[in-house]
Amino acid sequence: MKKSLLAALLLFTATVNAQQKETKLISYVNPFIGTGATDKNSLSGSNFPGPTTPFGFVQLSPDTEDSPDDPASGYDYNKQTIVGFSHTHLSGTGVADLFDILMMPTTGEIRSVAGDEKKPGSGFRSRFSHKEETASPGYYQVKLQDYDINAELTATEHVGFHRYTFPASKNNAHVILDLDHSLDKKRSYWACKIIGAEIRIVNDHTVEGYRILTGWAKLRKVYFHAEFSQPIVSSTLFTGRKALENTSIVNGSSVKAALNFDTQSQTQLLVKVALSPVSVENARENMKAELSGWDFNKVVSQTADKWEKELGKMTIEGTPVQKQIFYTGLYHAFTQPNNMADVNGDYQASDLTIKNAGNKKQYSTFSLWDTFRAAHPLYTLTQPERTADFVNSMLSQYDSYGYLPIWQLWGDENYCMIGNHAIPVIVDAALKGIKGFDVDKAYEAVKGSSTLNHPGSPFAAWEKYNYIPEDIESQSVSITLEMAYDDWCVAQLAKKLGKTDDYDHFMKRSTFYENLYDKKTGFFRAKNKNGEWLSPFNPLKYGGNGGNPYTEANAWQYFWYVPQNVPHLIEMVGGNKLFTEKLDTFFSLKDLPGEVNGNASGFIGQYAHGNEPSHHIAYLYDFAGQPWKTQFYVAKILNELYNNSFSGYAGNEDCGQMSSWYVFSSMGFYPVNPASGIYMLGSPVLKEAVLKLGKGREFAVTTKNTAKENVYIQSVKLNGKVYDKTYITQKDIAEGGKLEFTMGKKPNYKWGVGKNSTPPLEAFSVN
Repeated sequence: MKKSLLAALLLFTATVNAQQKETKLISYVNPFIGTGATDKNSLSGSNFPGPTTPFGFVQLSPDTEDSPDDPASGYDYNKQTIVGFSHTHLSGTGVADLFDILMMPTTGEIRSVAGDEKKPGSGFRSRFSHKEETASPGYYQVKLQDYDINAELTATEHVGFHRYTFPASKNNAHVILDLDHSLDKKRSYWACKIIGAEIRIVNDHTVEGYRILTGWAKLRKVYFHAEFSQPIVSSTLFTGRKALENTSIVNGSSVKAALNFDTQSQTQLLVKVALSPVSVENARENMKAELSGWDFNKVVSQTADKWEKELGKMTIEGTPVQKQIFYTGLYHAFTQPNNMADVNGDYQASDLTIKNAGNKKQYSTFSLWDTFRAAHPLYTLTQPERTADFVNSMLSQYDSYGYLPIWQLWGDENYCMIGNHAIPVIVDAALKGIKGFDVDKAYEAVKGSSTLNHPGSPFAAWEKYNYIPEDIESQSVSITLEMAYDDWCVAQLAKKLGKTDDYDHFMKRSTFYENLYDKKTGFFRAKNKNGEWLSPFNPLKYGGNGGNPYTEANAWQYFWYVPQNVPHLIEMVGGNKLFTEKLDTFFSLKDLPGEVNGNASGFIGQYAHGNEPSHHIAYLYDFAGQPWKTQFYVAKILNELYNNSFSGYAGNEDCGQMSSWYVFSSMGFYPVNPASGIYMLGSPVLKEAVLKLGKGREFAVTTKNTAKENVYIQSVKLNGKVYDKTYITQKDIAEGGKLEFTMGKKPNYKWGVGKNSTPPLEAFSVN
């Protein structure tokens, strides 16, 4: 009996271990995280739940809004109706665009408008329930309740694949094809206008067309080729609300189609929609190359495998909730930038001409004001080959447009946000030795983009006044601080290439932030071109994106943005004691009523994790001799401002930046200066994290005594040796090795406070 019990126990243990080993990383991804807000005063995360491939061109997802604006993803978890499934979306942005080529399966009376969400039956939209909705990497499913239709979606890089199962009892099945569906056409900024569109019924299984429109991207051309598994038995085309019977083509600025099918004998209808930014011919070629067959389940499996491969670049051990947040974050980070090149390499360049990428890679969707901080440093560790492609894609804008991207969408520069933060991305890649791009050409581009006047970057004024005057350029304090950082980055690449004069020049410019520091108030303040402080001054007053010296923040939040020289910032305040006291006030000072705008959320005092200017600040105690406070606040953010629900982010996800902060910080380190090759240590929450660096190299982080209450570092070892520095370096990671944390409930006031514990200033200057 004992032998039988022992054998059974061994078999059970072996089975459990096998199951654990077979658990796929994609099973931890919850695409609904960040798809809705908890209340009207919170930001939603602005993520979409539908399928896409890693860095792919197509993002096929449901839209709950007929004219999406907020959330910018088009999908709001709190809504109860779906208007259809469009093929392009932005992930986590604060501004909406795309939503191309919407399809909606229906039954019954044909309706050409989406209708009122509060009036069922007023249009083709349908009610749905989250109880009948699922999503995973490469797959989305929902039951459209008003039609009893089960809709399933998957995608390849350039093709959206739909599977609709209609009710067997009805023979009035339709697919609405809407080329007028877009972001809100009435909004006051970056307004959308459909310039022209066409739907052409090629034969009883094929529809093609295009639309040309303005929006956040000032001119986009979207071409499509759609194939149906069943014949189209009849159709009605619409221009505006005018119905056109017995015709195969419609042109105009508001065109739609109702395509009718006989689903009595075959209830399942498959639809493939290939997109191209170049031509219908290219859309056809994209489909032929990626999805010539009709095996829906095979595509689901293949796309899931692509995600499994990408997520496998990092493996972790933690709680189930931590794994969901971590791998969903990695999934969101790897959703963009998006490869705009067709399978033949064609793409639309920034000057609106058609060019060809020889390696079939041309990336766009560069939300650089957000992503330069943590997402791009994460890519250098997990996506080095793609990082080279990102850099080459940015350099192509320099060639065709004259300067590097600021915020690039669909290959088009939209000038959203401030600074020229392609510069730190490119410099970081060059200093880390990323292969695959011309470093001399990269330097030409970063220097040229730092000297040529262009919108938002008045370099003549920068050189003349040594700061940006508010009466020359609004958001002047934020621009001054961020341009000074970009200049520091240019200087580091100049130094690497032996360009001494350039190094000296840009290092001098990197100190211009000093000229806006007001010793009397203790803040960076705006001046006019006469050198006079602008009054009145309230450090709690928020700025938006113009008409104020601060960008989506206030003077408290922008005070800390000198990542290139934190020791000098400490010196300006009066030393470590006064600096840490000011940090203490920052993390405890409450907002005054009415002083917060829609870009701020996730508050701890004045710290606003919901927006990027705050993201590095918790790590600044490391520089001033109180690393235990960095540990406390980093742990607080990790544990309180992220969760695995639909409202899992404290603000908009911003193309992977919010997620990348979690990915880095949960491992125990973060790039305060993202182009320095230095990572500040925080408070790890994962038992283990392994970065797979290629060529058999791995960098592992292990943590003993992980628990929510054990937020303080007791000791650290690097490659088996006692380690008391508050940072690690790029070289530490790149060479592979092991970082070991031991955590506890109480601060260890002796760890990380020695004279050699804080990092040096120069990039990559330590071993």
